[in-house]
Amino acid sequence: MPAAPAPVGGGRLVTPRAEVRRPRPRWYQVTVRAVGPLTLLGLWWVASATGLLTPDVLASPGAVVGAVGELWGDGQLPDALATSLTRSGLGLLIGLTVGLTLGVLTGFTRLGDELLDSSVQILRTIPFLALVPLFMVWFGINETAKVLLIAVATTFPMYVSTASGVRGVDPKLVEAMRSFGMGRLAIVREVVLPGALPSLLAGLRLSMTLSVIALIAAEEINATAGIGYLMVQAGSFARTDVLAVCILVYGLLGLLADLIVRLLERLLMPWRRAGR
Repeated sequence: MPAAPAPVGGGRLVTPRAEVRRPRPRWYQVTVRAVGPLTLLGLWWVASATGLLTPDVLASPGAVVGAVGELWGDGQLPDALATSLTRSGLGLLIGLTVGLTLGVLTGFTRLGDELLDSSVQILRTIPFLALVPLFMVWFGINETAKVLLIAVATTFPMYVSTASGVRGVDPKLVEAMRSFGMGRLAIVREVVLPGALPSLLAGLRLSMTLSVIALIAAEEINATAGIGYLMVQAGSFARTDVLAVCILVYGLLGLLADLIVRLLERLLMPWRRAGR
């Protein structure tokens, strides 16, 4: 007959139980996530209705909704959205491509690390906003300067995340694939990039967020179209309702970028949700 468990701290040893976390229903998650924005909206409405927030400081929610209808009805908002999304998308695509390529080169090859990493790290410390005057001198005030500014802002988060993720891939796995005769490009495609996927998605999230921030700065370069142009025009006429619309659009673009990355995480890494 087995001996009874020895008492510990005045009690007895018990069989440990694994904690099983019940998945939360979808409606609950959506409700909790909506509490913050709805609270801010309520405070905004109350402050406007009681006169604590005057229209010359910030328009009421009703006036902002009216401004959305006005801008959408005359076609200004759809045109501005299309222009801004094109700028942000092109700059993000360039930045992700450059950052991913440089990150793989420096993280996977010793020569690339020695040749490139120090130079890229120096460039990474330069605030992209400081490049606005220089880009205006180099490229003028056309679309090229705006797109390249967004590309610069989004390159370095992707580079840092990619290089870190590639270096974190198990070297024994890489050596095993080499012993089976797999070439470098195949190893990068089949082993390194999948192994670095969590870091790649983290870099993508940072880059997509910065693409919206850089878009705001880029559209200050004498823009004649886009959300930034609407903001400049609204500021000239003290239209706080239109200014609020533009700010909310920028915020929604950032939220949309985050939702896209979350969706990619669910599709590419479903095991992450299993432990939640």
